[in-house]
Amino acid sequence: MTWLNSHPLTFLVFAPTLLGLLLLVLPQPLAKLTRLLGFLGALAVFVLSLAWLLGRPAGSLVEHAPWFTLVGLPVDYALSVDGLNFWLVLLTTFLVPLTMLGTWNSLKDRMGTFAALFLLLETGMLGALVAQDLFLFYLFWEGMLIPMYFMIGVWGGDERRYAANKFFLYTLSGSLLWLVALLFLAGKAGSFAPAVMAQAASALPFGVQCWLFVAFAVAFAIKVPLFPLHTWLPDAHVQAPTAGSVILAGVLLKLGGYGFIRFAIPMFPEAAMHFAKPLALLSVLAILYGALVAMVQRDMKKLVAYSSVSHMGFVMLGLASFTVIGTQGAMLQMLNHGISTGALFLLVGMIYDRAHTRMIADFGGVATKMPIFTTFFIIVTLSSIGLPLTNGFVGEFQILNGTFLSGFAWGRAFAIIATLGVVLGAVYMLWMVKRVFWGPVNPDEDSGTQHLHSDLNAREIAVMLPLVVLILWMGIHPATFQSVSERPVASLLKDANAPAIRPLVLPGAPLPAPVQAVAEGHAPAAAEVHP
Repeated sequence: MTWLNSHPLTFLVFAPTLLGLLLLVLPQPLAKLTRLLGFLGALAVFVLSLAWLLGRPAGSLVEHAPWFTLVGLPVDYALSVDGLNFWLVLLTTFLVPLTMLGTWNSLKDRMGTFAALFLLLETGMLGALVAQDLFLFYLFWEGMLIPMYFMIGVWGGDERRYAANKFFLYTLSGSLLWLVALLFLAGKAGSFAPAVMAQAASALPFGVQCWLFVAFAVAFAIKVPLFPLHTWLPDAHVQAPTAGSVILAGVLLKLGGYGFIRFAIPMFPEAAMHFAKPLALLSVLAILYGALVAMVQRDMKKLVAYSSVSHMGFVMLGLASFTVIGTQGAMLQMLNHGISTGALFLLVGMIYDRAHTRMIADFGGVATKMPIFTTFFIIVTLSSIGLPLTNGFVGEFQILNGTFLSGFAWGRAFAIIATLGVVLGAVYMLWMVKRVFWGPVNPDEDSGTQHLHSDLNAREIAVMLPLVVLILWMGIHPATFQSVSERPVASLLKDANAPAIRPLVLPGAPLPAPVQAVAEGHAPAAAEVHP
């Protein structure tokens, strides 16, 4: 236990890999045992992550040691948990065992191998989140591709190979451009440490900084995914097995937004400010495009997939606002999306396991046959469309508020346009709910409704209950999930020299004291004004 107490992050990151490799060598006749071992191992990692992270001051878990030298540049084994990645780490360790339990009977073939790949993927995600050396981060970033590629390509739908190849090529192509920029900047800095590289970047000509930022931004934007680099996502979601879709929406997409917050913006603050408007414009387009395309989908899973494009557009809009409230909203929205959209994919998977179809037209009257399932689906749907007192409302409200009050000339117009995405989100989600749960029953004997003979069982209810609790907890008391990140977010935005926020007050009314200080020039940046 002494080693574990001194190296908790190393254990959290690599314990899933050790267990996954063990599961790979177990014989196939023991598939059910390997599935159970995989779940118990992932559950143990979650419990340990709670024990080690909760109650500790942010930034108190740090591991650092020299590792090796790459073309004369030192690569360090540097891991840390702070306010920017704290809840994302817990989200990852929480969703992995919950997804394994929720999709317990979804796969009939090579269950042990799938569980092993799932655990290897968990190592890649956790490693990328806690890595504080950029080359180490890159290794984990690329390492995630391999298990996800096989999870889609082997256990996916009819077009699984096409979807897996598209996912792999999109991510790899963006990462190669990023690697070139990474090596160039590391050569200038003599290190892969982000702080040292940021100092070296600040000494470069502004045009070079912009090109480097673009290289970083493209790699992260593909992972988000940001319009128009999103086209791999619907194919990957639709073709992936349920577990793959849940973890793809729940964690993998968040690593794109996290890359902006952790590396791209703090390393190139001036270039990030220069590209704030293009990023915001692409974010608004993603919000509207994702929502409009979701409205015409016939497949429930594809509808949820396009809703991810829209919701992640809100995340990027919050980051582009360069305000504390907008960035805090973006970070909360990443957690919200992981919980709510992950829950939607689980629910769609549960009904697909029974009906063997996801087509909206194949259903109708599901509420009378599966009342418990309907209750959970409605709660998660209301969360997804941002009903007050649910998690989705808080994140979207903060993002729109931060964008509207930002000092950018385009802030108010973009915020108003993005609000249409909230309305359209309610349209496509409630339209689907109406047809599936309260629409006329499809009389065809091969329709989906005719195959629904049982409601959710105890295992499935146990999977959904903690997700619903989090949906309500995050909506009613978001400070639990935002307090840890407020200080690092303010520090992050200070260097970007964002324009002062534009107060929204009635004519003749006095300005609030902090806003008045900014207006009079006594405070350097909007990042230091707590909304």
